[in-house]
Amino acid sequence: MKGLEGKVVIVTGGASGIGEAIVRRLSADGANVALFDVNETAAQAVAGDCQGDVTFFHADITSLEAVEAAVAGVETQLGPIWMMVNCAGWDQPAPFLSTGPELWQKIISLNLYGPIHMHYAVCKRMAARNEGRVVNIASDAGRVGTSNEAVYSACKGGTIAFTKSMARELARNNILVNAVCPGPTDTPAMAAVVGTGEQAEKWKDSMARGIPLRRMGQPDDYAGIVAFLGTEDAGYITGQAFSVSGGLTMS
Repeated sequence: MKGLEGKVVIVTGGASGIGEAIVRRLSADGANVALFDVNETAAQAVAGDCQGDVTFFHADITSLEAVEAAVAGVETQLGPIWMMVNCAGWDQPAPFLSTGPELWQKIISLNLYGPIHMHYAVCKRMAARNEGRVVNIASDAGRVGTSNEAVYSACKGGTIAFTKSMARELARNNILVNAVCPGPTDTPAMAAVVGTGEQAEKWKDSMARGIPLRRMGQPDDYAGIVAFLGTEDAGYITGQAFSVSGGLTMS
């Protein structure tokens, strides 16, 4: 694949899980990666362990002011942004009727407003240069819904719709905007929810049995398609939502 060598790429949520896998892949492919996260210790460890160029920027994406400052810092320190990958996310699964506004707002602020803030800060710079790529890490939860993740699913469904709307608006500026929708994935975030040990493994085995490929996703399963969408080979693809779920979701 061609087109990532020397290009500046922002990855939000790059300190762990899927975001970390994307940072490692893009830096290995020659991109100059700006890793956005709020966990400085984990982010610096990832940056120091990558094959290529990775620079940590502290960025709370729930704050537009913080995002604007971090994005300006990237362009000053690293150069024009070619690609943005919105991967930061969080959830606390629970039956909707047992939750309340405080939790809803926390989920919405990170999973929906976060990408919106990033688009506002980054895409106006891309539009001025008439080039750029955006990949939003959504979720199959946003396509089919998930029990105990109603607000999270709503945010991811909104991210998919926002992706398509931005793809239409920005096509005139040669900015391609796509979404990647992971299925169930074995990440530290999942471990924080389901725990570890025998019961957690039984739950994951049960989940895997419902997936045609008979396994849960791993963070590395998503890095390749994200890298592809940043290259010249993907120059005629925009407004799409790609499910990467081992066949769990087919459309």
